[in-house]
Amino acid sequence: MFNTKLTRRDFVQLAAGSTAALSLGALKLPEFEKMFAEALKEIPVIWLQGAGCNGCTISTINVVSPTIQDLLLTSVVPGTHVSMQYHPTIMAAQGDLAMSTITDTVAKGPFVLVLEGSVPLKDNGIYAEVGEENGEGITILEHVLNLAPKALAIVAAGTCAAFGGITAAAPNPTGAKALEEILKDHNITTPVVNLPGCPPHPDWVVGTLATILMSGLDALDLDKMGRPKAYYGKLLHDQCPRRGHYEKGLFATKLSEPYCLFLVGCKGPVTYADCSDRLWNNKTRWCVEADSPCIGCAHPGFPDAVSPMFEAPPVINSTDKLAIGIAGTAVVLTAGVAAVELAKKAKRNAAKKG
Repeated sequence: MFNTKLTRRDFVQLAAGSTAALSLGALKLPEFEKMFAEALKEIPVIWLQGAGCNGCTISTINVVSPTIQDLLLTSVVPGTHVSMQYHPTIMAAQGDLAMSTITDTVAKGPFVLVLEGSVPLKDNGIYAEVGEENGEGITILEHVLNLAPKALAIVAAGTCAAFGGITAAAPNPTGAKALEEILKDHNITTPVVNLPGCPPHPDWVVGTLATILMSGLDALDLDKMGRPKAYYGKLLHDQCPRRGHYEKGLFATKLSEPYCLFLVGCKGPVTYADCSDRLWNNKTRWCVEADSPCIGCAHPGFPDAVSPMFEAPPVINSTDKLAIGIAGTAVVLTAGVAAVELAKKAKRNAAKKG
């Protein structure tokens, strides 16, 4: 029989020794549930959605290990899980009840803020509103300015939040800006972790939250753009399985060819991400493996600086030294490939005449 005299210390030791013991579906005894609740360390999260498509949310909830259920409902490590207090897409509450969770979470103490999407500024920010007060919509700009100074840290989920992305692309009719631009304009110094990607890989989001949850913000090794080096520390071009074709000068001229996709628009030479190692869709494949060039969706200049999508990358900035060298040879490579194609065509025509 279950020991109803189990002390809180005993319970914590039991929980630490066996995650299976934390299954409330199997153990519904009131005493166990009470001790579970008391021992659980929660990390409150408020997830806001600004100008965007909700794709970052859809990607995140498709995480496989841990599953989104583990992350939000049970535990990532024994006794610790993410307490998602507010998320407009996945929460059941709506209206005043939903909005009150933001106020209550802030009042109770430290929390992590996640922003998905950019922040429109034109016309006082009316192009992205979340909830209302006294019959008036509350803009995402107002939410950010209210919550950002009080948060322990802010996670910018997706390229729109991190760098502006598609929603801030030219001609940018809503005057949208990235999160860090907004914070800088208002002298808000709360630490920001940028997780670019359109959308970001679920592991990038969940892994970052889990690291903060388990070890604190200082455990994240960030680059100069605030991106975790664990996910954005290597150039895609250097990890690409088709890099050998690039070195040999073997370039695809159409998407179905199994060679380097540089000439048909691959932005791997200027994009930092671990897609080729991590893979997508439960480790099924990634863009290049599906014969599509990397479009540079995690690059700070996406989409404007990496467009047109299906042409060789332009020089993006002086820090992209590899891109400068590649761009300098792009015309030569294109001409060389064209010459080879013409030679092949001439040979085929000659064979037909013969």
